[in-house]
Order: sequence, then structure tokens, then C-alpha cells
Amino acid sequence: MNNVSNINSTPKLLIQACLTLLFLICIAPALLFLTAGTFSYWNVWLLTGTFFVLELYTIIHLCLHDPALLQKRLQLKENEKTQQLFNIFIYIIIFLSVFIIPALDFKHNWSSIPLWIIFAAVITMIIGLWMVLLVMKQNKYSSRNIEIQEDQKVIDTGLYAIVRHPMYIFGIIAFCSMPLILGSVYAFLLLLILCPFIFIIRILNEEKVLKENLKGYQEYTLKVKYRLIPFVW
Repeated sequence: MNNVSNINSTPKLLIQACLTLLFLICIAPALLFLTAGTFSYWNVWLLTGTFFVLELYTIIHLCLHDPALLQKRLQLKENEKTQQLFNIFIYIIIFLSVFIIPALDFKHNWSSIPLWIIFAAVITMIIGLWMVLLVMKQNKYSSRNIEIQEDQKVIDTGLYAIVRHPMYIFGIIAFCSMPLILGSVYAFLLLLILCPFIFIIRILNEEKVLKENLKGYQEYTLKVKYRLIPFVW
């Protein structure tokens, strides 16, 4: 019965995910073009096109192979108060460093970034988002929100045998590459300073919840010592 229900809900889930992606793809370039005051900001087209293709592939892949995980990834409501605060900060950072500062940078010619760095940033974002998908394939419990799911188990294989939060490190890498694709050194520096700090707050709170509520997680933290970067933290 559950399999039939999943099959019947898959088209609806795919439509919901694609509409969410299309909304983001329309809003983000609109903000950038509006702030820059021109449609000739070619970096926006490059970032939007690359991001759209990667995210569409991720949606289709999850819809075909793990629709339950895709459903979890679409849930935006966060119950943890610390995580609600985290979301507010991260949205402010996104707004400033991806939508506002790069466009102002382009408009006033603050930065001068060589083309090879811009395209290297594109490759970096592709690798980062691809690795995020790999992490999701290795951990079917990787919900967008911090929660303990029914029958959830500790994942300690694959990338999780190296660091405890591989999705975050690759997400940070992909995220920090976006201002460079948009040609802004200043937005990149803002993200480089603030993004890791904000994610550290999220990770510490997430681990507190997992240690208290997920059986075996405390033992896992003793087995895998590093959270994000081996031999660093």
C-alpha cells in the first residue's frame, strides 16, 4: 500500500519541487538585474543556468530514487528555536552576499575578477552541489530541518566515516563560490567570513539535539572526531 501511495504522489511531488525551483530561478535573477540596473550582467545568466541544471537533476534523481527524501528537503518549517534564528541569519547573508552586493559591485565596478577565476568558481559550485547530492544518497535521513525521524539510525559509512557533517562542508563550498561567479570579491569575502561561523552555530545545536534524542549518536561522535574538516574541527 505504501509503495502504491509513493508512486501516486511522485508526479505531484515532482511538480511541487519544480515549481519551487522555478520560483527561485525567477526571483533571484530579478533581484540581481534590478539592483544592477541592467540585463547585461552576464554573470547572472551563467550562475542561474548552471544552478538550474544542477538542481533540476537533483530533483529528478531524488524523485525517481528517493521521493521521501525529496519531500523532506522541501519542508522549510523549522521547529528548533536556535535553527529558526540560524535561518534568519543565513537568509540575511544570502540576500546581501548573493543578491545585493554582487549587483552593486557590477554596477559600480568595485571588483575586477579574471575570467578564469569566474569559471573556476563555476566548476567549484558544480562539484560542491554534486557532492551534496552524493551525501544525500548516502544518508536518507538528511532532512532540511533538524528532526529525529521515525526509525532513524546513525549513518557512519561513506563520507560520514570521515566527518560528521559532510553535507555542510560541500554546501559551504558551493555557496561561497556563487559571489565569485557573479564577479564580486567583496561578497565573497563576506560569505567566507560569516558563512562558516553561522554553520558552526547550526552544527553545535544540531549535535546537541542528536546526542539527546538519537540512539548511538554519542558513540558516533567518539568514533568520528571531526565535524567538518579532518584534523581541524
